[in-house]
Amino acid sequence: MKFFLILSLSIFAAVGMPCQTIAQVNLYKMNTWQDSLIRLGTEMYENKAEAKRLEKNFIFVKTLVASLKERHSFLYNFDQLDMISVVMSPDSRFRIFSWNIPLHHGSYLYYGAIQSHTEDGTLKLVPLLDKTFEINDPEGEALTPSVWYGAQYYSIVPLTGNRYALLGWKGHAPNYSQKVIEILQCEPNSFVLGGAIFSDSPTMFRKIFNFARDLSMYLKYDQQKSRIVFDHIVPADPSLQGQYSRYGPDLSYDAYLLKNGKLILQQDVPFQNEERGNRDDLVQPGQATSGKKSGL
Repeated sequence: MKFFLILSLSIFAAVGMPCQTIAQVNLYKMNTWQDSLIRLGTEMYENKAEAKRLEKNFIFVKTLVASLKERHSFLYNFDQLDMISVVMSPDSRFRIFSWNIPLHHGSYLYYGAIQSHTEDGTLKLVPLLDKTFEINDPEGEALTPSVWYGAQYYSIVPLTGNRYALLGWKGHAPNYSQKVIEILQCEPNSFVLGGAIFSDSPTMFRKIFNFARDLSMYLKYDQQKSRIVFDHIVPADPSLQGQYSRYGPDLSYDAYLLKNGKLILQQDVPFQNEERGNRDDLVQPGQATSGKKSGL
């Protein structure tokens, strides 16, 4: 009996969750909510009419919020809800739900929310409102959850203190896509999006990469070396500067080294990418990141 008690306490400590609340998750209710969300999500992405997709998404959002109002929902991992991304912070302090809705002209709308862990299991949820086309300077502005440069996140990188880097994909235009390094600052009662911590530009609050829509870009955290590694993106020809549909990787890599809360640019770093074409940072409409289930 003592052995099982010690084992249970070890497991709870390993996942960073209070052991007195794990058993309080109503799995029957949460599984029922998840089944409803799977059905709505499937209908949402299979519908060819944009108006119907948005209508189904509205119902999906309401259903998701309703499910999260269940006590201790933070501990439920939504492991079958694989048409959206649900990414937990490494310290289990919060998790981010994010997904996209394709529009008929080739762009996307993004939806998201940040759910924080609470000791009593009550819901603490902050919606993320996509205002992409109202933001005048996407790289140079500090933003808030109500003014969000929408993206679908697939990784959360701890920086220092209450600051994190969010790695995300953004299908931005009909002919080019983006990858984003967003900075998230956790305040006592709010969140701030963006932070001037990039060594290559003191006025840059988030890093945005643009590349041709039919190409992919590597952007991933290398935990062993405490750095974010990414493809070096260039135009196919110098004369095509600014025409992002003609941008792509040149088979070299750069990195941001995590040092004292800053992201220090390192150019042309030695790196062997053996994952191209089979990666967890590839995002497609209607699914979470490749090879990674949503949730914990």
